[in-house]
Amino acid sequence: MRPKARIPKFQRHDFKPISYAKKENTATSAYALSALSWLRKAEFLMSAPKLNLCVEDTGFEIAFAGRSNAGKSSAINCITDQNQLARASKRPGRTQMINFFSLGNPDQRLVDLPGYGYAAVPEEMKKVWQKELQNYLIERKSLTGLVLLMDVRHPLKDFDRMMLEWAKDRHLFVHILLTKADKLNRGPASTVLLEVKKELKKMKLDFSIQLFSSLSKLGLEELAMVMAGRLNYVVDEDGKAINPMDNTLESQESSLLHPDIHMDAVGLKGINIDDISEVGDEDLDE
Repeated sequence: MRPKARIPKFQRHDFKPISYAKKENTATSAYALSALSWLRKAEFLMSAPKLNLCVEDTGFEIAFAGRSNAGKSSAINCITDQNQLARASKRPGRTQMINFFSLGNPDQRLVDLPGYGYAAVPEEMKKVWQKELQNYLIERKSLTGLVLLMDVRHPLKDFDRMMLEWAKDRHLFVHILLTKADKLNRGPASTVLLEVKKELKKMKLDFSIQLFSSLSKLGLEELAMVMAGRLNYVVDEDGKAINPMDNTLESQESSLLHPDIHMDAVGLKGINIDDISEVGDEDLDE
């Protein structure tokens, strides 16, 4: 009997296929999960019709702003995992005051700004809101960042551009959310993301941007990391949050991930378009 020929190792078919999946950064992932858990502590603090009636201007704030039909309330409820924290409405423009939410302590706050550009209110009232928005964005010292929401199907409207220019003049950090990404398939959503990036470059605006869906939870961790970084959220080696007012260089060095580091880790170039779910439905809200 002729002995079986030995098959060279390189010809065997029991090898494992090469994986092109992007490896997770362990520290970044841990920080994102910690940030999401922390953001769930959001509690309503107060509402103010004018800047001079707002919460004391200390600590750190990140504000959500956008056209009244951009999905702002849904995004806030999604990131905080609370269905009724920000009131979503079938009638856009319901948010008419500056709403403050504390995040575990009063020195770290999420701010819900009045929706703009679409609300069914008298023109004079729109002008009042616009003036208060401008005052808040320009004069608020504790404001460390702005999350600007735009419907992925209708980005960069006139009011959006106005907000971006205000932020640029103040040298304010802006993170753009192209919301309701579940409304588009992968190809169209990818095209919109690229087109908005190109337009921002033309406007000489170095702002970060990502796709987001409060329905499919697309981009949730990326948004949580951006927010946590701007709000000076730092945790120690045991995963315990460090008070932002006590956030010394020594505590930063021993932290799980410092906000300045996380900005580089995330890359702030938007999420992977292949992760977008197929077309879905999401109620129209503020």
